[in-house]
Amino acid sequence: MSRAILAKLGYAIVTEDEYAQIAEMGGSGGDLAPDLRIVDERNLAEVPDDGGPSVPIIVLTGRHGATGADSRIAAAVRRPAGMHELYSVAQQILEESPRSTPRVPTHMSARCERGGESWRAAVLSLSENGCLLRSPEPLPLGSHLTLHLDLPTGAVKLDAECAYQLLPDVGLVFHAARTSVRSALAATVNRLLRST
Repeated sequence: MSRAILAKLGYAIVTEDEYAQIAEMGGSGGDLAPDLRIVDERNLAEVPDDGGPSVPIIVLTGRHGATGADSRIAAAVRRPAGMHELYSVAQQILEESPRSTPRVPTHMSARCERGGESWRAAVLSLSENGCLLRSPEPLPLGSHLTLHLDLPTGAVKLDAECAYQLLPDVGLVFHAARTSVRSALAATVNRLLRST
């Protein structure tokens, strides 16, 4: 399931055989280097030397972490590796500005409150840390509001700040959310990723 979810987040994970087929179909396999490799530590000796700049390796290991002095190892994740761990490590290795949590597109209804006013809006994407909101009411950058969402696990109330604009929408960052609320958001994101 991790492979399918990570693909939806922009990280296609392929087996060695699938990679060889892609390289054959693309002609010159030398131009198609992987961005990183995920390798069980017991199979490190089988990973070919690239001959040039080495492809970073995420090694799947036991609870004691990576051992040895293989300079290609960029990170270690305990077996069995889950989606969150692989996503977090891949982000750190591959992205200049990594996201700390996955984001998923959605069309969720929300109720907003600010300054005694209340109105309906639409959440266009959601993560554990924030969302992209389409609001009929103007929301100046830096303004604060309360956002009410009906998640599959129940209703949540979030304090949010308008942090950025993706015209015509506004990016909200959630502040001081309780652990239970963050868990509910993370569970919703995971559920939506599995269903799309």
